Amino acid sequence: MILSELKQYLQQRRQVTLADVVNHFDVDANVARDMLQVWMNKGKVQRLQAAASCGSACSQCDPMTTEVYVWGTPVEGRQYARPDCGSH
Repeated sequence: MILSELKQYLQQRRQVTLADVVNHFDVDANVARDMLQVWMNKGKVQRLQAAASCGSACSQCDPMTTEVYVWGTPVEGRQYARPDCGSH
């Protein structure tokens, strides 16, 4: 995975989880985080906070699915929760 490929992927999807990036590029989670960090340092990618109930209350969500990245500027104060979260 190179930065330009990650940029294109993020621009097309707009919002991805760490798991999406890991699976799409077939890389280790730490490699994906490092590449995402480059774009965050440039101000192009923002990391969203998982909703309070997602990834903490039931502990059944994979942590890689609660780590969400957005290309551009996300909606102020927006939180992400998996659609099926809270049904555990």
